[in-house]
Amino acid sequence: MKATIERATLLRGLSHVQSVVERRNTIPILSNVLIEASLEGSIRLMATDLDLQIDETVPAAVDQAGATTVSAHTLFDIARKLPEGSQVELTAAEGKIKINAGRAKFELGTLPRDDFPVIAEGELPTVFELPAETLKQIIDKTRFAISTEETRYYLNGIFLHVADDVLKAAATDGHRLARVTVARPDGAEAMPDVIVPRKCVAELRKLLDEVDGSVGVSLSGSKIRFDLGAAILTSKLIDGTFPDYSRVIPQGNDKILKIDPRSFMQGVDRVSTIATEKTRAVKMALDRDRITLSVSSPDNGTAAEEVPGEYAAQPFEIGFNSRYLMDILGQVEGDLVEVHLADAAAPTLIRENDKSPALYVLMPMRV
Repeated sequence: MKATIERATLLRGLSHVQSVVERRNTIPILSNVLIEASLEGSIRLMATDLDLQIDETVPAAVDQAGATTVSAHTLFDIARKLPEGSQVELTAAEGKIKINAGRAKFELGTLPRDDFPVIAEGELPTVFELPAETLKQIIDKTRFAISTEETRYYLNGIFLHVADDVLKAAATDGHRLARVTVARPDGAEAMPDVIVPRKCVAELRKLLDEVDGSVGVSLSGSKIRFDLGAAILTSKLIDGTFPDYSRVIPQGNDKILKIDPRSFMQGVDRVSTIATEKTRAVKMALDRDRITLSVSSPDNGTAAEEVPGEYAAQPFEIGFNSRYLMDILGQVEGDLVEVHLADAAAPTLIRENDKSPALYVLMPMRV
């Protein structure tokens, strides 16, 4: 294999694929990136951790077609440190790859291309397109609620499903729930319910920043593929059943607080400065058009702040985890958020209004 590629092009492609590669691997080839040069004037870069695979094609001048695999992180670090604007010459033969750029010369060991594992996709019968902006919105408004608890592996991702003729995305960790509803794309009618893993969600979100138009989505009950133009992301899905989250979305919460999300969030942030990391509990005392936020810490003392808001129901007190509350408020784009409350022990519903595509449910804390 012999090819010449611009440093910026190589670096951009490698930055996408190498982030899939785990730092510690018991299988040496999984530390490598596959480099496949084609006489049609392109290099294919590919990396996998056996659950997730990124495949990106970048333009290059190819003198001799061929393929090899080399350490992904090492090659990325080399490309990062090469002079800007340099042309990088890659030559692979006899278990070695030579990397020349100007006066810099490197020689790295390689592993054979035939040993490189590829995720077999099989049939992906459901095919549709989503605008990149819609996919970003789905991810940004739900991923903070994805559980990191490995024992409840079926909560370690975003649940995508079609219901009531719309596409719904939901994530929960048992303490809070985020759900976004978007128009059902053509082709998604018979889509199976799927759970997209957390790592796939993170990699997809990074790649979406460089996509303007639509993203092709193909999926089966066990795999999903995102076609992002130059890059293709393929992932196994989480094999589990997502709980029926609709049961925890409160329907009859009749105490309604309307408040500016920015001033609310800043108030929560200020009083929670003295909260101990373990509890992070903030108390909300609601009275007519007056909300008092307070934190009491045995180690640090007390803090309180009044924030303005519209509230006309019975006065009462409720406690929340301040970080969870701020995560939700940080997703609200409008100037007003509705907080639907029932009592100090019942789940609370938070949304911009009843037309908003996103809604959030937060479980209260004892304070």
